[in-house]
Amino acid sequence: MSQTRVHNFALSLDGFATGEPQSLEAPFGHAGHRLHEWFFATRQFSADGAHGIDDAFAQRWAPGIGAEIMGANKFGPPGWQDDLGWRGWWGERPPFGTPVFVLTHRPRPPLELDGTTFHFLSASPDEVLAAARDAGGGLDVRIGGGPSVVRDFLLADLIDHLHVVQVPILLGRGVRLWDGLEGLEERFAVEATTSPSGVTHLVFNRKVHGG
Repeated sequence: MSQTRVHNFALSLDGFATGEPQSLEAPFGHAGHRLHEWFFATRQFSADGAHGIDDAFAQRWAPGIGAEIMGANKFGPPGWQDDLGWRGWWGERPPFGTPVFVLTHRPRPPLELDGTTFHFLSASPDEVLAAARDAGGGLDVRIGGGPSVVRDFLLADLIDHLHVVQVPILLGRGVRLWDGLEGLEERFAVEATTSPSGVTHLVFNRKVHGG
């Protein structure tokens, strides 16, 4: 069976994956782009970016992925459901290149863009994962965020591979990932890799039975 993966998911030292308040002008709230500066410096993001530890992790985002699942707050700013013309943050050619399933309490017809089709549905984690696996043709499914969606899939024990990037900043407020996940590490083999950029890559791989 295909795996369920999370990649390049950046967190502050105090566990926040986004700041507040989120808006069209500030997608990550008061966090700005500070959680993602490590990624912007990689070759994966830009042809002018650098190779190295961060780039090696960043490049694992795409291979083997057949579909993505994301939450409503990743697809657009608060209130985007009221704007039938909203087509996501990424323009007419989104970077996904796969079917994308957007979890929202207000479903709408699919949106077809260049190389990516967005499907909007209200469903439980296991239901949307089944739909994504079917659409992904047996390849892996990426859980793209935000933190509430990743937390829900972790609580449902549906994630096989989790790559978290701990960024050395303190946000103090926003949306946290780890709340309610005490003892999560017992289900995973955990590896940590530090980078010259100052971030730490934490990789959680589901333990095999008996591991």
